[in-house]
Amino acid sequence: MSDVRKLYETLRKIQEPLGYLFNADETETLELLEGLLTNKNRYGYMACPCRLASGDRERDKDIICPCLYREPDVKEFGSCYCGLYVSKQWNEGTQEHPYVPERRPPEKFFIG
Repeated sequence: MSDVRKLYETLRKIQEPLGYLFNADETETLELLEGLLTNKNRYGYMACPCRLASGDRERDKDIICPCLYREPDVKEFGSCYCGLYVSKQWNEGTQEHPYVPERRPPEKFFIG
């Protein structure tokens, strides 16, 4: 079993009981999980693959997956910013798939 598949199964077992499902688009989900593993190898922690991490764990603690913004994103939009975690209704197609705006404050963005 690949590292990505192991991560998939581990996170699924933890997150599904909390009401957070993986995106039903398995290709997209596996690509995002691969990005998490890349960031873990690069920085030592699984920073959100859809955001630029600084390499400073303390500075990036809000974007370590599952990020601080996942809960309000899924509650309001049915999906987190990346689309990795979604609601049951989002996966079933009974909820629209709107654009999820960035909630991370601009001062947290990594620049140089």
